[in-house]
Amino acid sequence: MLPGTKIIEFEGLGPAPFAGRMLAELGADVLVIKNLNQIEKSLKNSVLNAGKKSVFLDLKNAGDHSIALELIRKSHALIEGFRPGVMERLNLGPNDLKKANKRLVYGRMTGWGQTGPRSKQAGHDLNYIGLNGSLHYASQAGDIPQTIPTLVGDIGGGSLYLIIGILSGLLKAQNTGEGTIVDAAIVDGSAHMMNLLMSMQDTGSIEMKRGLSLLDGSHLSRCYRCSDGKYISVQCLEPKFYNQFLEVLSIDKNSLMQTQYARGQWQAQTEFLSDIFIEKPQSHWTELFSDLDACVAPILNPEEAESDPHIKSREIWVRENGYLMAAAAPRFDEKRPKALKSEITIDKKDIISDWT
Repeated sequence: MLPGTKIIEFEGLGPAPFAGRMLAELGADVLVIKNLNQIEKSLKNSVLNAGKKSVFLDLKNAGDHSIALELIRKSHALIEGFRPGVMERLNLGPNDLKKANKRLVYGRMTGWGQTGPRSKQAGHDLNYIGLNGSLHYASQAGDIPQTIPTLVGDIGGGSLYLIIGILSGLLKAQNTGEGTIVDAAIVDGSAHMMNLLMSMQDTGSIEMKRGLSLLDGSHLSRCYRCSDGKYISVQCLEPKFYNQFLEVLSIDKNSLMQTQYARGQWQAQTEFLSDIFIEKPQSHWTELFSDLDACVAPILNPEEAESDPHIKSREIWVRENGYLMAAAAPRFDEKRPKALKSEITIDKKDIISDWT
């Protein structure tokens, strides 16, 4: 989808290299500029650098700085994930590069954003989504909030918004000849992802207090423990799915379970279902609901998921350099992007001609 698109990525952590990898999966040529002074600490053949080329440069050295500038001149986009001001001190900030490449899409990946009281403060995934409200609805009422590591903040609110910004910037450059500065902040993106949930205010299905909303407090939208210590997920929100769910469990005539959306009944209904699911192992419930529209599925770890018939049929999990990794997504015309090859490191004396 992006053949011929050249993207410079300054080596960093987490969301930035993930975005670079995904752009490589989409066909872009991605070159990672690594710090020559930290060559011993640089990860070799990192799975996040698959499909990329790399070069070691000392950006404080005039000669290496000139190489970096020449590479940027020949590129369509740039990715950096440092705190605000770092690239400017290296004379590689957006304003420094306008003359070199006016069409450049300058992607900036941070947690707190380029501006604001916390913009230069350290932080990580949980901090960003904790402060902006995204973490609030994680876990059940009374439990300590805890969400899936990296997904909501780093990847969802960070990498994916950076990619959207870069792709939009590339279209702008194509149409106008002008570049764009993309301020992709995890604190912004993960809050924006909340808008689907916040839209439920229209129907009164969400409350600011945890445990009172349809998706975090009801018996029909939660996970239940099975007899083997594993878990099953239930989310039969619509009446037709809920009715089938009750029928399969042979509790469709039970008076307690007849009301689906009554908040006052949710705790008792949850306890009732908990007593049912704890009686059998996960495999029993998986098989029982496997071919039905009751919106029930097992909770598997990645290695277990690799063997699930549906996951296996779509080849979602693959082995890459011995590591379990998810295959590229999305698919285009029913085909996946090609699998990525291992990172290739180019000597700096050859990098200009290689990148041309």
